[in-house]
Amino acid sequence: MDIDFGKTADDYATHRAGFPDSFFDRLLADGLVIDGKQLADLGTGTGTLARGFARRGADVIGIDPSTQMLESARRLAQADAAPVRFQEGTAEATGLASESVDLVTAGQCWHWFDRPAAAAEIARILRPRGTLLIAHFDWIPLPGNLVAATESLIEKHNSTWRAGGGRGLYSPWLSDLGTAGYGNIRSWSYDAWPSYSHAAWRGRVRASAGIAASLAPEAVAAFDAEHAAMLAGDFPDDPLAVHHRVFCVLATRPEAS
Repeated sequence: MDIDFGKTADDYATHRAGFPDSFFDRLLADGLVIDGKQLADLGTGTGTLARGFARRGADVIGIDPSTQMLESARRLAQADAAPVRFQEGTAEATGLASESVDLVTAGQCWHWFDRPAAAAEIARILRPRGTLLIAHFDWIPLPGNLVAATESLIEKHNSTWRAGGGRGLYSPWLSDLGTAGYGNIRSWSYDAWPSYSHAAWRGRVRASAGIAASLAPEAVAAFDAEHAAMLAGDFPDDPLAVHHRVFCVLATRPEAS
């Protein structure tokens, strides 16, 4: 399945709101210092994570290979008065100088990277004792819930989609970092139920890998029409509380880097 999130940049910018404030509160409570730190946000997309850290005092550069996503990111950062710089690049070749940042973040994107190459590049650009943070904010399908019904509909319209049934927990990422020599590896997770209107949930799902990032426009429209009918018939509450899970891995730069 060919994925191009640039095809869904508008929906992504509007309906993928990013991590909740409770995520940043948890990081601060755990002792992560953000204010005044140099931070690189890889796979930044529309910059939701980058803006969240910039609002908390970090000096942020967002990096993404998609021109369309970066255009949306710049527009949203300006509207949010969030002082984030953006540039094209990849997690495997950021274009940043060695030992130039204190903190590297990767939200909703580690699985898209060449993970060993990304871990090596991040070790190169981190300063001594710098921190890598990998985070996810995933919808959670459970029997009979809205997410499970939505995933069934995605599978009906996109037979190549294989990302359903997730639990929002990523133990392989800890192995990735251990293999790459990172230290002080730790993780945590918690559940949240953000509120979506019917229109917002439809937009959020369109802005996923299984729909507008991989289907033709007419197929996206067919999915969206059936999704709207399913919501109206089976999940009439508006807004909806949608089960999600926040997952975070933190690790310290390898000492040998």
